[in-house]
Amino acid sequence: MWKSLGSKIKESLFSVLPVALIVLAMSFTPLVDFTTTETIVFSVSSVLLILGIGLFNLGADLAMTPMGEHVGVGLTKSKKLVVLLSVSFVLGVFITIAEPDLSVLASQVQDVMNGTALIITVGVGVGAFLLFAVVKIVLKHDLTPLLLFFYLALFALCSVLFENGKKDFLPMSFDSGGVTTGPITVPFIMALGVGIATTVGGKNAKENSFGLIALCSIGPIIAVMAFSLTSSGSLDYNPPDYSVEAGLGDALPRLILSITGEVAKSLGLIICFFFILQFAVLRLPKKKIIQILIGIIYTFVGLVVFLTAVTVGFMPIGYKLGKSLAEKSDALIIAFAFVIGAVVVLAEPAVHVLNKQVEEITSGAVSKKQMLIALSLGVGVSIGLSVIRIIFGFSLLYYLIPGYLISLGLSFFVPKLYTSIAFDSGGVASGPLTSSFILPMAIGACVATQGPAKVMSLAFGVVAMVAMTPLITIQTLGFRAVVAKKSKESLMIRRIISKDDEQIIYF
Repeated sequence: MWKSLGSKIKESLFSVLPVALIVLAMSFTPLVDFTTTETIVFSVSSVLLILGIGLFNLGADLAMTPMGEHVGVGLTKSKKLVVLLSVSFVLGVFITIAEPDLSVLASQVQDVMNGTALIITVGVGVGAFLLFAVVKIVLKHDLTPLLLFFYLALFALCSVLFENGKKDFLPMSFDSGGVTTGPITVPFIMALGVGIATTVGGKNAKENSFGLIALCSIGPIIAVMAFSLTSSGSLDYNPPDYSVEAGLGDALPRLILSITGEVAKSLGLIICFFFILQFAVLRLPKKKIIQILIGIIYTFVGLVVFLTAVTVGFMPIGYKLGKSLAEKSDALIIAFAFVIGAVVVLAEPAVHVLNKQVEEITSGAVSKKQMLIALSLGVGVSIGLSVIRIIFGFSLLYYLIPGYLISLGLSFFVPKLYTSIAFDSGGVASGPLTSSFILPMAIGACVATQGPAKVMSLAFGVVAMVAMTPLITIQTLGFRAVVAKKSKESLMIRRIISKDDEQIIYF
């Protein structure tokens, strides 16, 4: 166990170190005026972040992934479709309520929309679309037609929001789709898909196991858009207190207790539901249950440490970096946004869970290194483009409409497995650090360039951009593989044709 933990911490060290070094390097330049307290707090938070990610990843391997697989296998073997679909819906709601990323987003839009109502709305959206995803696996249906239909419905709903004067809710709606697929949701839902697809079988079982995250990312967007139509709240946004001092002193114990309570409540919902299924359907051996319980403890401690670190150290520093660099130069904040985006995805816990499962299911055809490079480039470009949008003040749809047209168009020309992986990766790339470091950075840049009044319409939407660009970059990998394969086949045919007649065997 200790060897596994050491390996996970080493992996998380290489993930967090680039982000920490870039930020600390900025503190020694005249571009950002960090106080001594801010530098120390960020450094300590980086160490805690490494520990938290390591503990969480070990917990995911021991608990969250096995729980998802066993639930998927057990319910599918029961051959009771109604039970499978009902449990999938309830699990989708519970896991979403448990997702810490969503709580971070809800806390930052509390002035505009009721946080509890937002979380419940998003939960119902995820539950409904997890149900669709399970039906897709059971019926062995292709993912692409479903994506086309639901994205068509989504952008049709966008036009309804415009007609009703609710267009400023669009960025937050798209962001809600990204934050729901975080460290708790990804390992459980992906493993659930693998369990169901393996049990159902079929020649495309591996390919069929992907796509749950992709569909579960669409549900919250549609749900929040529909909810926004009923909202009559003010869109006057007041940025929360992002100072480091706000999370220190007497506030620190309260913050830790609050985070501990949220994580306990979140994991408690999943654990209770799992044990109900254990006694009713699964009946796993005692040894497996003990392993899962140990994994839950690691997951719990890891998430508490992770969320405390990002709240105390990363959120304030992200805001100050965005604000300070945007005040200095437009080109400077755009360049920094690209660089920090390219490395911040490495520190997302759920990314490593996805990469591991992708490498296993594709038998190494899609390696972890290829996935990380594609995701890093995609996220770097997306955050750079988001900052450009903030500076020039145009609608998020100028990016999203052509972006999704390209990604959905590529799905007709690449292997289906790449499409499924790409759309899952889009949801996974937008994890806790995106909502607690990149989003505050975007808010800081927006406050500096456009003022607080434009935060809702311009700063929000960065999570949606992070979720979109990997769809294009990873499918481009698939397109390149298709082109390389066809070129190789064409070359072989030309070589065969060019052989002289002496190679022909006569009978």
